[in-house]
Amino acid sequence: MSSKKTLQELTIKDNFMFGAVMGDADICRRLLEMILQFPIESVEVSQEKSIVYHPEYKGIRLDVYAKDANRTHYNVEMQAIREKTPGKRTRYYHSQIDMEILLSGAMYADLPNTYVIFICDFDPFGKGRYCYTFDQKCVEIPDLHLEDGSTTIFLSTCGKNESEVPEEMVKFLQFVKADLEESTKDFQDDFVAALQKSIQSIKASREQEVHFMGWYEMLRDERAEGKAEGKAEVVLEFLMELGPVPEDVREKIITETDLDVLTNWTKLAAKSDTMMHFLENM
Repeated sequence: MSSKKTLQELTIKDNFMFGAVMGDADICRRLLEMILQFPIESVEVSQEKSIVYHPEYKGIRLDVYAKDANRTHYNVEMQAIREKTPGKRTRYYHSQIDMEILLSGAMYADLPNTYVIFICDFDPFGKGRYCYTFDQKCVEIPDLHLEDGSTTIFLSTCGKNESEVPEEMVKFLQFVKADLEESTKDFQDDFVAALQKSIQSIKASREQEVHFMGWYEMLRDERAEGKAEGKAEVVLEFLMELGPVPEDVREKIITETDLDVLTNWTKLAAKSDTMMHFLENM
């Protein structure tokens, strides 16, 4: 999301707007039914859910996280930027969702079905498909499925196989692909019309305006924190080439949040011949 965007400039492909629209459980249910092509009685939605189990582990922030009456769990992510390793990312998302469920005391046999769905404003695999569905199957016997309950789906706004997917899916993905001006046109589709009405309501809400400002500040802080963590790791990598890093020094480096300080420490660590030289000048 561009730092110059205001709430009024957002479309459905912007993470904040997507999460806000999908906060309506009925709209979220209709989206899932359109993608999965089976009826869902009702869903319970948890927006912008963070899953973090340990401060040293990488956590994830989910755009939309929902479950239905059958305990099936759904994670839907809006992706405007191409990922280098989409498969490994989905593997991590599935594992983190399973971990959260297991931490609540469930047994392996009690794990519910999970769907991780990415809506991409690009073609993630370059095969011209609107929809790519993956599940676990045997290499030697393709019709033998593992039945582990996990399914991953990628939707692409760049598909070319309109005759092979539902018309409502094509209309929805055309809406996702549209820019701000195009997104207000009549797509001749009831679900897209419901999305447009929801977006108009969100943009007219002062409460949503305040929520968006807070969300953006939080996102900016998280990105700055991520940059600090990355720089701290670089400093430690240089120092470890000089020998063991004292625990108090390691703690001081990893807790530093000032990017300028970390940049100076990186330069110092890179040119230091000994740990003592670094410590005397840090």
